[in-house]
Amino acid sequence: MAYDGSLYHGWQIQPNAITVQELLDKAMSVFFRQPIETLGCGRTDAGVHATDFYAHFDVEDLEETKVLSAIAGINAMLPYQIAAKRIIPVHNEAHARFDATARAYKYYLHFGKNPFKLNRSWLIKDKLDVEAMNQAASLLLNYTDFSCFSKSNTQTFTNNCKVIKAVFEKQEDGLVFTIQADRFLRNMVRAIMGTLVQIGKKEINLDDFKAIIESKNRSKAGQSVPACGLYLVKIEYPYINERIRG
Repeated sequence: MAYDGSLYHGWQIQPNAITVQELLDKAMSVFFRQPIETLGCGRTDAGVHATDFYAHFDVEDLEETKVLSAIAGINAMLPYQIAAKRIIPVHNEAHARFDATARAYKYYLHFGKNPFKLNRSWLIKDKLDVEAMNQAASLLLNYTDFSCFSKSNTQTFTNNCKVIKAVFEKQEDGLVFTIQADRFLRNMVRAIMGTLVQIGKKEINLDDFKAIIESKNRSKAGQSVPACGLYLVKIEYPYINERIRG
C-alpha cells in the first residue's frame, strides 16, 4: 500500500488520533464482513509518508479469488490519501515486520518556496555543502550501533543496524537523501538528517560526526528534521519480492 501521511497521526492505531492503520482496518473489516486486524511492517510517525508499505492480516473462510480481487472494493472505502496496491498470499507464519530483510527511506528537501511541495518536502533556506554531507553519510556504513540517532526508552533489544546505502543526490530545486538498512530505530532517519544538515552548514565536521556516533548519546546528535520530507520507499522480503516480480 501507499499513503500520504500529512493528515494522519502515523501508521499505528492510537486512542485519540486518526491513523492509517485504523482506517485500513475499518475498510477491510467492512469489505470482508469480519473483523480484520493488520500488522504493519513498521511504524511511521505523524506526517511521514510511504510509497511502499506492507501489512499482514488473516482472513477466514473466503475463496482466494475474492481476497485477491478485493483491492478496488477496499480502495473505494479508503480516503484518497491511502491506497491499497496489491494483496499477496503468504505462508501462515509470515510477519510483515520481523520478516523484512531490508528497508529504504528517502528524505526530500528543497531550497525555494514552492506551494506544490507543501507537506511533501522540507524547505531549507541555508546553503549546504553537499559533498561534505555525502562524505559524512558514507561513514554510516562503517558503524552498527546507532544509539545516538534513536529515541530513548524504545522497546527494542538492540540499537544495532546495518546501513548498506546512504547518499545525497541533487534535484532541480533541492536534494534527496536515500538510506537503506536491514532495520531502523525510531526517529533514526530524521535524526541522521538533522546531523548531516549540521555538516552541510559547517556547524560540525567529519571528526565531530564520528564522535557523535561513537558517543551513543542522542543529546550529542542534531535535532530531528520535519516529518514532511520523509518517505518509506522500499521493503524487502525473501518470499514476496520474487512473486511481485513474477
